[in-house]
This record gives sequence, structure tokens and C-alpha cells, in this order.
Amino acid sequence: MAEDTFDLIVLGGGPGGYVAAIRAAQLGLKTACVEKESALGGTCVRVGCIPSKALLDSTELFDQIRHKTELHGIKVGAPEMDVARMHARKDAVVKSNTDGVAFLFKKNKIEWVRGFGRLASPETVEVQGEGGTRTLRAKNIVLASGSVPVELPFLKFDGERIIDSTGALALPEVPGHLVVVGGGVIGMELGSVWLRLGAKVTVLEMAPTIRPGMAAEIGRQADRVFRTQGFDIRTGTRVTGAERRGDKVMVSVEGQDPIEADYVLVAVGRRAYTEGIGYEEAGVRLNRGVIQVDEHYHTGVAGIYAIGDAIGGRMLAHKAEEEGVAAVEFAAGRHGHVNYDAVANVVYTWPEIASVGMTEEEAKAAGAEYRVGKFPFQANGRARAMAETDGMVKVLADARTDRMIGLHILGPRASDLIAEAALAMEFQASATDIAMSVHAHPTLPEAVKEAALAACGRAIHI
Repeated sequence: MAEDTFDLIVLGGGPGGYVAAIRAAQLGLKTACVEKESALGGTCVRVGCIPSKALLDSTELFDQIRHKTELHGIKVGAPEMDVARMHARKDAVVKSNTDGVAFLFKKNKIEWVRGFGRLASPETVEVQGEGGTRTLRAKNIVLASGSVPVELPFLKFDGERIIDSTGALALPEVPGHLVVVGGGVIGMELGSVWLRLGAKVTVLEMAPTIRPGMAAEIGRQADRVFRTQGFDIRTGTRVTGAERRGDKVMVSVEGQDPIEADYVLVAVGRRAYTEGIGYEEAGVRLNRGVIQVDEHYHTGVAGIYAIGDAIGGRMLAHKAEEEGVAAVEFAAGRHGHVNYDAVANVVYTWPEIASVGMTEEEAKAAGAEYRVGKFPFQANGRARAMAETDGMVKVLADARTDRMIGLHILGPRASDLIAEAALAMEFQASATDIAMSVHAHPTLPEAVKEAALAACGRAIHI
């Protein structure tokens, strides 16, 4: 059994883990990263964020050709989608990203130890790989084991017709009818992919609204837009089971007739992946499967830190990345920093949905005094030129200090527009700061400026 010593070991090669490893190497630490999969990048890069965005971009283009070319004076025939070629492009995009992470490891002299890693003690990780067991030793270890899809006991995955998000990224055909259980980010994004290609998509959400936790006003507008696109959205609906009947699935719904589907995507969330990795045996505290850490991402066990989905909170790749950087900097005796108030959420449907900071409902619950500014994309010149006028920007500003406390967007390229708001939140900017900043014309970001102006009581273009 070989044994090697490092300054820092990262257990997990996802966004949090590989970024933590790179930061450690930048700080001069001899670093190893343990990852069991055949490629680096974790769920996000291999079977999550990256492949889903590749499919969303492909199907957005397909949808534009079908429905919007005539508006622009472009005459084309009815497009056809080659699903196999679409998947081949997606796979190539994924490979370019995983290869990129591998290149960064070589550049920064990080050793990728391939195999299943288990925390054997506060200072050792045992890795079971093809060549046997290898023991790694380090003064500091960062746990970045990520998350896995939640499987319902009455709706178990069969990998064929009852599938998780990974399965929905690789369907070999356009379903006649796709039933999505869960109206959150994953369900709406992957539902959008197959809806655009011609599938009937029924979304069954137990909560009163899709995307629970979203700002209510934005959620109501999004619901209307999605229904217009063709989604069959049924909120307040409890699924009780599913039965395979050949190539069909009969989905049982409380108080309703069963629904026949070709595929059922179970997208009710993800859970921390922490079992069977030796955490508790090494003294790491877990609460309902989630690693407990302090404000320095320390687990309470000397030298062991944890980040990302494994420590709970919002399961976002960019959150995990920043936590990885912060944890390594704390381990190296420096100061780490993550401002959770400035961490943006994005839903990559079309139109996109993005937010940062408090919702109006949260502000009311906290007893905050605030002002609201809104601006519709219908009044934005660039959005009109793009024929993409659905949605709005909504700003929340503290009534006394004018400091930005929240910004919410439903509209074209919201995922890009939210960066300005995140920067404003990070630097504690006011609504007036955004309102007084010159925004190029005609651009979509002008809608952010106008919403900030509205919060100050002086919007120009509405």
C-alpha cells in the first residue's frame, strides 16, 4: 500500500473541489485531488450545468428558427432536429470543459488521484483505484463530495423510463409526453429542452407555485409565460407513485386520474453525498447527512474543512467555488470571504430568471423598510429590437439608506444582467449608484438602471 504526503488533499473534483485545489496550488501547497469519475469537473461539468446549457442553447436556436425567423423577414423551411447530433455536440462541449480542468491541474502541478476516496483518519485519505489502494496523508483536507439527486421511495429511478436529471440529458428520442415531477430549476430547464423539440411536458409540483422560494411577482409572470410556451403546469399536485407498463409509465396523482407518460423525470432536488466516505468515523459532525462547519468552513476536526453541496445551503456551483477558495485560504492561515447576500441564483429557461439578495416577501418577514422599483422589458429599446419583451427587472432598496437589498429579473439574458446586481450587493451600493451609472444605449442592462431609477422615484422611460 503506497503512501504519499501532501500539504492539502481535496476529496472531490467538482467545481468546489477543483477550484479549491487550484487555489491551494497557487498558494504554494503541494496538492492532491481525489476524484472517482473518469473525468474531472464533478456533476456540474459532466452531467449538470454544462451539458444542460449546451442542450438549452441548441434547443433555443431550434425554437427561434421555428417561431421567430418569419418575424425577422427570414424565410426557411420547417427545421428538423437530429437528436443524436445534438447530443454529440453536448458531449463535445462537456469534454472540452473536463479537458480544460485536467489542463489546469497539470499547469498548477496538482496530482489527480483517480479512485474512490474515503476519509480514513483526520490526516489520511484511502483511495481505492484500479491499481489497488493508495493512502494519502496531509495536514489539511477539504471535503467536497457534492450531492446526488433525491430519489423518492415511491418513485424510484429505473434508469430507463423513470429517470433523474442525468437520464434526461441523454434521452435518445424526443418524448411524446414527458412528465416532470418537481417545478424547480432542474425540472423547468430540462422540461424546456424537450418542450422546444415537440414533446408534451407536464410539470407536477406539490407546492402552490413553481420554483418555490422565487420572488412571488416574478414567479407569477414566469408561470404565465411558461404556460404560453405550452407547459402543462399543475401546482398543488401530489404524486403518489408510478407503474411501468412496457414503454409507458402510469403516474399516480392524489385526487386525479393517472397520467400516462413516455418518460418521468423526477426532479425534486438534490441531497448532500456524505454517506460511506468515512466522515463520521473520523469525527466529522453530520446533521441529516449534511456536514456541519463553522464560519471558516472548519468541521471541528483538526485540519478538516468542508465546502459546497456537502455542507448544505443553496446548491450552486459558483457558491461551492467561492467556498473552496475561502476554505483553502483559511487553511493556509489567510482570510477567506464569501458574501452569501451577493450570491446570485439563475434559472436558464427562456426567458431566464435571475435574482440576488432578498425577495420582497423576505424583506417583509424581516420587518425591513424598503422601496421598490420596477421596469418592464416591453419599455426597453434593445428588448424590442430583439422581440424579447417578456418580463421585468425589480429592485428593492432600503428605505433609509437606499442600499440595494435585492434585485430580481425575468427576461432575456437575465443570467448576464444579474452580475451587475451581484457586484452592487458586494460593494453595498445604493439604488442611486446604479441609477447614476451610465449604461450604454440601446442595451438590456438599461432595464436594470431604469428599475433603480424607479426605486428612487424618477424612472425616465415609463
